Parts: sequence; structure tokens; C-alpha cells
Amino acid sequence: MRINKKNYRTIWYNKKEDTVSIIDQTKLPFKLVITKLKKLEDVLKAINNMQIRGAPLIGATAAFGLYLAYKNNNSKDSITIAANKIKNTRPTAINLFWAVERVINNVDLSLPSKLLKKKLLDEAIKICEEDIDSCKKIGEFGFNIFKNLSKNKKINILTHCNAGWLATVDWGTATAPIYYAKKKKLDIHVWVDETRPRNQGALLTSYELNNEKISNTIITDNAGGLLMQRGEVDLCITGADRVLKNGFVVNKIGTYLKALAAKKNNIPFYVAIPSSTIDWETNNYRDVIIEERNNKELNLIRGLDSKGKIQEISIYPKDSKVYNPAFDLTPNNLITALITDKGIIKANKNDISKLKNE
Repeated sequence: MRINKKNYRTIWYNKKEDTVSIIDQTKLPFKLVITKLKKLEDVLKAINNMQIRGAPLIGATAAFGLYLAYKNNNSKDSITIAANKIKNTRPTAINLFWAVERVINNVDLSLPSKLLKKKLLDEAIKICEEDIDSCKKIGEFGFNIFKNLSKNKKINILTHCNAGWLATVDWGTATAPIYYAKKKKLDIHVWVDETRPRNQGALLTSYELNNEKISNTIITDNAGGLLMQRGEVDLCITGADRVLKNGFVVNKIGTYLKALAAKKNNIPFYVAIPSSTIDWETNNYRDVIIEERNNKELNLIRGLDSKGKIQEISIYPKDSKVYNPAFDLTPNNLITALITDKGIIKANKNDISKLKNE
């Protein structure tokens, strides 16, 4: 998608330099910074510090991490070591584990060095291309929902966090139908939750939509319920960091409350995901590890000062205790449907299981 009228992806391979480039999302929307990943340590830092974020993008970055680890060490043991280090970065986003396992399972690690290096790179690039294709398909399926809902009137969409192209390689999950709707000239408006504590809705989703000339309004996280009561929301759509095989959704903290409010007000609540976000192993939602982030994320607010310089300021009393879970769990009975790259399905075990063999 576009930044200042120029097309970008969130991550790409530089053949001349044999490096990987990313958009440093900790600098957006105030500054566009392209960072080069040259070794495994750069990848670990980018994931941990959220220079890149979003489950599909984390997965793509993880795949490149295995390539960079082998490129710099030329040791097959380095791939296994790198895989374990990458898995220990962020525990909740399932695409990270999916991508690492896919590379290890699909690439013959007994290959000669030069060929192994090529295969590792090819697999990482393939994951990126497939992610773009998956998001486009999500956009096409989701657009049909929007189209049926529009009936020649404006559609008011509420979204949470950033499940846009900045959370994937391109197009996004929850935003893909929005971008398709724009291209098809549907009249749409997006309510953008600011999404504390990192404000990924306000900083990233609104930034994306502005660059695509899509009408949007930033709201506080607690304003959604009021808008739903007033009839100013036609549908909710989010992404997910993990969807269990029984349809329970793990997503940015606050998603559960939005789903509850939507259910109470008879508003459809959709979750847009590529099939790579499905967790086929975990049976009980209580077994999902919910990442707890640094307390500073709640206490510090980032923005521009009067001189245009990016600053962080503390907003809490010095001795206040802070609890900062990054995700919550939304039960499947609150979800209208899952919009996947393979079609629109109900958030239940029976429908989800059909995706495994497709």
C-alpha cells in the first residue's frame, strides 16, 4: 500500500546487499524510517521492540531470521539455535511459530551449503508472497459482506488496533475489505480505536487510511459502546494474533469488550485472518500464553513536541503499579464469522476443521 503516494511493503529482501529491509513502525506516523536487518540479532530486536508487529508480519520476519542466521554462520546448527531464539521473542502470535516450523519442515537442512542458503531465502520470500495473496483474498471475501450491508448508504465500520497492511506484508487482514470497498467506490467510514497502550489504531491504522484517502475518525477505546448504542456502527472487524481450532480469538487487549458491546447491540462482529493464524494444537483457551509487555508502555506516551521532535513523557504517578497484558480472548459465540483467505466460515470447531485439508 502507499505512504505519501509511494507503494511500499512492510518487509522486503535486498538482493544487491543480501539484507532484509523493514519499515520501523516505532517511528510512524511521525517519521518514515527504513531499517536493514543484517543478522539474527537484528531480527530478534525488531520483533521484541515492535519495529515490526502484527502476527503475519512477525511470521514473515521470523522466516527471514532463519535465513540471516545461516547466512552469517554457515552452520546448520545455527538454524536450530535461531529457531529457538525466535520462538522466545513473543509467545502469543501463532504465525511466528507457524513460519519457523514451516521453514524447518519444508527445507532440507542436509543440503549443501550454497543450495541450503538459497532454499531458506526462497522459503522466506514465498511466505511473504503467499501472505499478500491471502490478504487480497480476505479483502475480496470481506468486500461482499460490506456490499450486501451497504444498500446504497454509508457503512460505518469499527476496528480495533492495527490489522492493516502494516501488520502484514501488504493489504492487511481487517483493512483488506476496507481497501477493496474503497476501490469499488463504496461509501465507507471507519471508527478507529486508539488502542492503548501503544495506540496502534491512532498511530498506524488512521495513518494507513489517511494515505489511502479513506474517511476515518479516531476514538477512545471506551467510546465504541456509545457509538453502537446510537446506531453509528454497522459492523466491527478486527484481525487476530491467534485463533484456536474451536473459534476462540486471541487479539489485542480490548477486543473482548468490543465483541461484548457488539453482541449486546446486535452488531455483526467479524474477525479477518489468514489460515496461518489458526492454532491447530491448543484445545483450551486457558492454555494460551498471554504476553505481558513492559510496564513502561502504559506509563509513557510518545508524540511530537512543539519543535517537531519525537518525545516520550510519563503520565502516571511514580509509585503506581501497572499491569500490561497485550492480548485478551474472545469466545466464539461473540463472533459472527471468520473472514479467511479460504472463505467466510463460522467460528466453530466443525467449520474451522475443514480449512485444515484445503
